[in-house]
Formats: sequence, C-alpha cells, structure tokens
Amino acid sequence: MRMAGARRHTLRDIAATLNLSVNTVSRALSGKDGIGEETRARVRAEAERVGYVPNSMARSLVLGSAMTFGLAITNPSNPFYAQLISTIETRARSHGYSLLLTVTEESEEHEMRAAESLLRSSVSGSIVVPVQSGTEAWRRLGSVGVPTVLINRDLPDLGYRFVGTDNELGGYRATSHAIERGARSIVVLEEDLPITTIDHRIAGFRRAMAEAGLPVPRGSIMRVPTRRHEQAALPWQPQQAYQVARRMLRRTRLPDAVVAGNDYFALGLYRALEEHGLKVPDDMMVIGFGDHPFSAFLSPPLTTVRLPAEEIGTIAVDLLLEEISGTPIARPLKQLIAPTLVERGSTQRS
Repeated sequence: MRMAGARRHTLRDIAATLNLSVNTVSRALSGKDGIGEETRARVRAEAERVGYVPNSMARSLVLGSAMTFGLAITNPSNPFYAQLISTIETRARSHGYSLLLTVTEESEEHEMRAAESLLRSSVSGSIVVPVQSGTEAWRRLGSVGVPTVLINRDLPDLGYRFVGTDNELGGYRATSHAIERGARSIVVLEEDLPITTIDHRIAGFRRAMAEAGLPVPRGSIMRVPTRRHEQAALPWQPQQAYQVARRMLRRTRLPDAVVAGNDYFALGLYRALEEHGLKVPDDMMVIGFGDHPFSAFLSPPLTTVRLPAEEIGTIAVDLLLEEISGTPIARPLKQLIAPTLVERGSTQRS
C-alpha cells in the first residue's frame, strides 16, 4: 500500500541535506577511496534515515517506473504456489508488466534479502507471501512508497491489502464432510510449522468437531516434522507423514478418518495403511488439502480441498494495479476466498 506522500529518496536529496556534492555522496555509499570516515559515516547515517535504496535500473529514472512486479514466494515447488506464479505472471504481462521472482525458503534472512533485491530493482509494486517471523522486510517497502499486496499469509500489523484462502473454512468443510460420512473420531496430520494457514485449518477442524458435539482428545492433532528449515525448496515429503502415520496405527483405537494438511501427507498415509492391511475408505477415510495433480489418480481417488490459486493471483494483480494507479479501491482491505471440497473415493463408503 503506497503511503501518502512517500517517495524514493535520491543521491541528490542526501547531497542537498548534507551540503555535499552528488559525486561525494555516491562515492561514500559505494565505498570508494578519497572520502573521509566522518563524511562517509554522515552520508550512511542520512541514507539510512531516509531509507535510500540504490537504484540499479537507470531506465526507471527516465520512465518513473520499472514496469516490473516483484513476487516473493516461500516455496515454488508447492503446486499451489506454482499455479499462483503462473497466474500472476500471465495477468501482469497482459497489463505490460514483467515479473521478478524471489524465493525466501521460510527464512527471515532470505526474506530481508528478497525485499532488498526488489527495492534495488525499482519494482513498481510487489506481491508477497510473507515468512511470518517478522514485518521489517515488507514494512520498508511501504515506507519508501512501494505498493505491496500480501497473499496466502497476512501481516495484520502492516495494514497492507491481503487476499488468501479461507483456510479455517477449508478445515471446517473437510472435517464436516468426514462427520457427515459417519466419522466420530478424526485425526489431523499437519506440518510442524508456526504459520497462520496451518493454525486456521486446525481452528476449522475444532469448530466442526465442536458443532457436532464430538470430543477432540489429546493426540487428535499430529504434527509432521517439517523439512523446510533444511531446504524449503523441497516439496512436502510423503515419507515424513508415513512415519507419523505408522505411529498412529500402533494405537489401540484407530480414528474413523484423517484430515491431512496437504495431499502429499495423504500419500504417505495411504502407504502406511496399505502396509497394515487397512483399506481406504472402509477402515479409515482420508481427506487431503490442495487437490494436487496426482490426487485424482490415487487408489481410491483422494477426496481433497481445492485451493483458489487462480482467483487469488488474479485479485492480487488487480489490487496492485489499482494501488499503483491511485484508483479508489472499493474492495475490502482483507479478502478470504472460499476453497472447494472435491469429493472422491477416499470418503465414499459402501
């Protein structure tokens, strides 16, 4: 969101404030010789104060805009994000903008570098999936006048426009479907990662159970160890969910259904159930999340929650275009798009 009156400060601004030449300021900031330490320190302090960012795109000085959108994604191997990237790139291109993609890999350090890269590239605006471990990286974009739209995960303290999946509703619909199919005990398999998308799905699960008057005993929510801290660019690993599922299957009483936080986890669960001689859905119903390309080809085909990636990507670009043009936006500041339950064989008991 462009802040009122915000603009990007130039070398000329810093030079005028410090009563120095533009050449001196440039040499001080670039570390060139011939500049005294006191002068260098003054220049750097003033540059930091005004949020000066070196502009590597001279063309944008002439045009006033790089005609480029920045896109920061945590994990491009996630099929949901892959579809988002494609949608955003296509939509941006249709309006004459190119796309600069950065990957943060769930790392706050990488996120700071990504924000710096977008600033240096003088992007016209940015679309961001935040890591959610801090706000400083994306706060700085707003402070120097770069319009920013958040997708999938919000940072409420920043007050930026946000569009994402209604994950609470997705978790609610998945759980309610299992209950309607006769499940009375349900386990959730979710990644062990502190992000709101996971928290909201679990909240939806709890709401559905409470409305049905069903208990949520200890052990109903099983965490799958995350590998994103090792290498976030990897897709979710079915073998991690497979190991957790094997532990679950050692219980005296097994759940009637499992709601998996993504379809890869459901794939690992399928394998564990098969090894234990259990059939889906007769012995245990399984519901995934994401509707990944392989989900319809499992045996039985996986009931799952389809995410509105195309709609989110389209709205995000349109919001950014409106921010850049200064067009009054009649949309809500925060938009949640409902996911769709896709019913298949993994919950169709005879």
